[in-house]
Amino acid sequence: MSSNEIDPEKGKKDNLSSGEAGEVTEAEMAETMVLQEDTIESVADEHAETTVLDEAGSVAGELREALEQAQQQLQTYQYAVAEAENKVRRVEREAQQARQFAVERFASDMLAVLDTLELGIQAGESEGATADTLMEGNRAGLKQFMTAMKSSGIETIDPEGEPFNPELHEAMVMQPSDTAEPNSVLTVVQRGYLLNGRLLRPARVVVAKAPE
Repeated sequence: MSSNEIDPEKGKKDNLSSGEAGEVTEAEMAETMVLQEDTIESVADEHAETTVLDEAGSVAGELREALEQAQQQLQTYQYAVAEAENKVRRVEREAQQARQFAVERFASDMLAVLDTLELGIQAGESEGATADTLMEGNRAGLKQFMTAMKSSGIETIDPEGEPFNPELHEAMVMQPSDTAEPNSVLTVVQRGYLLNGRLLRPARVVVAKAPE
């Protein structure tokens, strides 16, 4: 057989070799495509998982921030409540001390009045005591008592000759008068009293009116 002639057997073998090579290449390509699909799915899953984790982390961060703000607001509220309670207790304590102090001061002044009255009684019971002695003791006790009342904020209402004031005076009767102005206080039947400007008892008075 010359060199230019084609060997049928050889060609057959070459074709077989070529076909086998083609089949191997297609299998590899199919396997490669499967691997690529798996890789894509894996990357997609990882991306989705990462996104979920990121969102969860963001939500958790916002939740922590909200809890911190709530805790701060709770502490501020608790501090304000405690401060208000302390202020109420302080005011109550000061008011109680003021009442106690006022009573103590008035009681101390009354002791001085008591001493004066006891001295007046002793002077009246002594030998040679006269009516003038008793009156002097009574005047001293009354003066001491009026001083104690004034120091405690008690003022006397003695409006004789003044215009009638229904807020401070209580009219017992109206009496015609030639000397007093009409609607003025002619006589004080019972004196009234004020406590730090507040009416304790009105003065009972006789009110003058024009003669008939």
